[in-house]
Amino acid sequence: MKLKDTSFSVRAERAILFRALSYPNIIDLDEEPLEELSRLAKTAGANVIYTVIQKRAHIDPLYYIGKGKAQELQKIAVEMDADVLICDDNLTPAQVKNLEKIIEKKVIDRSELILDIFATRAKTHQAKLQVELAQLEYTKPRLKRMWTHLSRIEGGIGTRGPGEKQLEVDNRIVSRKIHDLKKRLGEIEKRQQRVVASRKEFSTVSIVGYTNAGKSTLMNALTDVDAMVEDKLFATLDTKTGICKLENSKNILISDTVGFIQKLPHYLVSSFKATLEETRNADILLHVADISSPHIHKQIESVNIVLKELGCEKKPTIIVLNKIDALKDESVIPLLKNRYKNCIVISAKTCQGIPALKQKIAEILEKRLLNIEISCSQENGKLIATLHENAHILNRTSDDRRLTFHLQIEDKFLSKLLKLHDDIQIKELVP
Repeated sequence: MKLKDTSFSVRAERAILFRALSYPNIIDLDEEPLEELSRLAKTAGANVIYTVIQKRAHIDPLYYIGKGKAQELQKIAVEMDADVLICDDNLTPAQVKNLEKIIEKKVIDRSELILDIFATRAKTHQAKLQVELAQLEYTKPRLKRMWTHLSRIEGGIGTRGPGEKQLEVDNRIVSRKIHDLKKRLGEIEKRQQRVVASRKEFSTVSIVGYTNAGKSTLMNALTDVDAMVEDKLFATLDTKTGICKLENSKNILISDTVGFIQKLPHYLVSSFKATLEETRNADILLHVADISSPHIHKQIESVNIVLKELGCEKKPTIIVLNKIDALKDESVIPLLKNRYKNCIVISAKTCQGIPALKQKIAEILEKRLLNIEISCSQENGKLIATLHENAHILNRTSDDRRLTFHLQIEDKFLSKLLKLHDDIQIKELVP
């Protein structure tokens, strides 16, 4: 029995985009409600030939847009020779099945489209595993619609008797595969945690933000890492880390991560848990937003939702309003600064505002400094060298046997010193 083609590919296909708007979304209607879906479809390689928006009192539980509108879409699809219809919302398996039965064309939803893009972008072994897991978790509840005939009976030696429906066999295979992938990714996550933990002596900054907000361009402006920059959604799936030298000559680590988007599927966030380890353990987050986008507020909110899901909502965060070079109306800048208090306006492309951003990072890190007094033996050259490298020494005094330093140091460095040296005496001072 032939399995229905459910490949996550819409490459070079003629696509019709559709979306149903119900209250209260009708009141808060975007000027171009399918603009982002169109960019997603083009990123996946599809040729968008038509868009349909339907206003409804409520979403149809069986057909999403209603049976009559589905029949209308069927005629449009035939007339325009469409290959695929893409919905801007996530559809239930029943809705997809019912729509495909009427329209007689492939119907995919927003999550399936995003998964397709992730699949084409995944280059490393880790990214491929993460995408495969997300695809299987998406596919599992939809297995039933993937089979045109569900009463196939397996027989033969060792399986004589009633047997199993092929759907049940596939469901078990998919479950086993998901379990295996989660186990392998769990091992990768543990290794990633060890890598992140090994960097405790460095202050770490993670770049997060909406997809295509300019995160990789900012990464290139701050570090010597040559991150790939493309004007496409989800250009970066793998974490890249580089060294950034601040204005006070202190080195910090900066990591670039996968971009977020509205209605990002939960299982994608879960699957990319290892990749997002840098974000969860960062000292500071740089939340990059496209200041030239008319939807900047919604994009910032979408990123904040994902950060909350990761448990990062309370981390020190700088809102980086990027792409000022593309901004046509600069009158919005004071309004944005008033709304987002801890923000910096920059152009990662031209490096405008980068020095101010570095200074802002340094100021936040300085607030994390402990004002202490450390006393140690004069022979402890290793400790003295470490203090000069990792602390800001304000004063130094000595007697016949011991040295005393009045200094400022981050708590992470102090905990490391306590583990490595047992002859030091520490006294915390009032700033």
